[in-house]
Amino acid sequence: EGLIEFYDSFKDMFEFFCKNTTIHGTIRLVCSDSNRMKTAFWTLLLLASFGMLYWQFALMFSQYWAYPVVLTMSMHSEPKMFPAITICNLDPYRFELVSEHLVQLDHMAEESIAFLYGVKTSASLFHMNQKNTHIKDLSNIGNLSRSSFKLSQNFSLLRMSDHNNRSGKKHSSVGFRLCNATGENCFYKTYSSGMDAILEWYRFHYMNIMSQLPVIINISDHEEQIEDMVYSCQYDGEPCRPSDYVHFHHPVFGSCYTFNSKGTDPFWTATKPGVRYGLSLILRAEQKDHIPLLSTVAGVKVMIHNHNQTPFLEHEGFDIRPGIATTIGIQQDEVNRLGGNYGKCTTDGSDVNVKLLYNNSYTLQACLHSCFQHIMVRKCGCGYYYYPLPPGAEYCDYNKQPAWGHCFYQLYSRLRNHHLNCFDQCPKPCRESLYKVSAGTAKWPSSKSQDWIRQALRHQNGYNSTSNRKDIAKVTIFYQQLNYQSVNEAPLLSENLLLSSMGSQWSLWFGSSVLSVVEMFELLIDTLVLSLLFCYQKFSSK
Repeated sequence: EGLIEFYDSFKDMFEFFCKNTTIHGTIRLVCSDSNRMKTAFWTLLLLASFGMLYWQFALMFSQYWAYPVVLTMSMHSEPKMFPAITICNLDPYRFELVSEHLVQLDHMAEESIAFLYGVKTSASLFHMNQKNTHIKDLSNIGNLSRSSFKLSQNFSLLRMSDHNNRSGKKHSSVGFRLCNATGENCFYKTYSSGMDAILEWYRFHYMNIMSQLPVIINISDHEEQIEDMVYSCQYDGEPCRPSDYVHFHHPVFGSCYTFNSKGTDPFWTATKPGVRYGLSLILRAEQKDHIPLLSTVAGVKVMIHNHNQTPFLEHEGFDIRPGIATTIGIQQDEVNRLGGNYGKCTTDGSDVNVKLLYNNSYTLQACLHSCFQHIMVRKCGCGYYYYPLPPGAEYCDYNKQPAWGHCFYQLYSRLRNHHLNCFDQCPKPCRESLYKVSAGTAKWPSSKSQDWIRQALRHQNGYNSTSNRKDIAKVTIFYQQLNYQSVNEAPLLSENLLLSSMGSQWSLWFGSSVLSVVEMFELLIDTLVLSLLFCYQKFSSK
């Protein structure tokens, strides 16, 4: 009895608790025991306070387990690395090994345009017989243009009419028919614009032609050199070096170059903002013997992106117009996501279930393209030409897989409508840099300066065009400010804030502290011990 405090009854225990506890209001239950109305009032009031307290606790925990985040913004100012810059010519060229098939496709396009619109288009507009891209030391491959590949006539462009139920007007669309392997389940890939339909139809045939090129050919090793596209390159007033760029082949735009792709050379450290301290390029933007039905615009494609990142120029970037000087100011934003319970993101892509087909760092686009290509190979039996291939797969060819177009367009429609699970499997990066751009343009070269500029380019770079500012462009990319904005996710309700809020609610409804909670636990333990003692006494007496 010296170790444990015993009570004669539950009433004595309850009176002792009410008189000595630090919880406000409980003493009124004992002091007013002669007035039953007051006792009932304070009892109800205490029970209501308990109910409100634990209702607030339930709301707090439900909000905490929802893991909401709040965005915090901060500004930083420090020297930083210039971003990676990718440029591509918007004039796709002809590859010599498949040139004969491309000429046949051009003739099919001429016939289709004549059939749809009654317009006779000269073949010379499609394939000018100027220089082609030559591949050396490929005699063991053979002439692919004389291979067994045949352009399919089963995908002719057709004009279809449909009625608008609301207005009763008659509209027409243009498209081509696609069927599965058994010739059933057919549908028309249609467009309201005939131009869009012709371009997509041409791209569809073009992919089948280009699939004939063996994968072992590294096309980028045999394309035009950078001197044929970049007449002048300067960064921070210093001429660019051969180590400052890498060359790669893009399936649509052809020859492309990325400046500062790795972001490790101190030469590309930005120490000052302004036009004079950025990257200045004079570019060739000619329209020669290339493929106008693959791209209907003239100029240069430019994309600003992070280092070690695959540039997806068909989805991002902007066009530079020939005969124009374009200045592009960039402002960097950095986004940091929490991940874990607060949102799905990945640090480097190692925890993503999709095996990336690109050799660069993880991006959402790279994951989505890789996911789609894996599904394409699994469902259709071949790969989409514009994406890299998984090991052991081959690109689609309607001579081998006649129904791949039917399979591809249905899969792509499901991807676009988020019906494939690629968006669920591909999280956003936990940390990424975004670049906001603002551009200005001016006529270049001017009427009074174009003669001496063309003469200088002719002597230094072999520039031999006689056109009037329609085949060269100038672009300058620079940091507007070196300070950048960092947007960070932070928990809206952390563990410390949760405990603090619970303590505030406890004090609000009972005016007590953590020690009051210990007193309540002590009351429960005393009640349990006293109940056991009474039960033991009862059984002992029997």
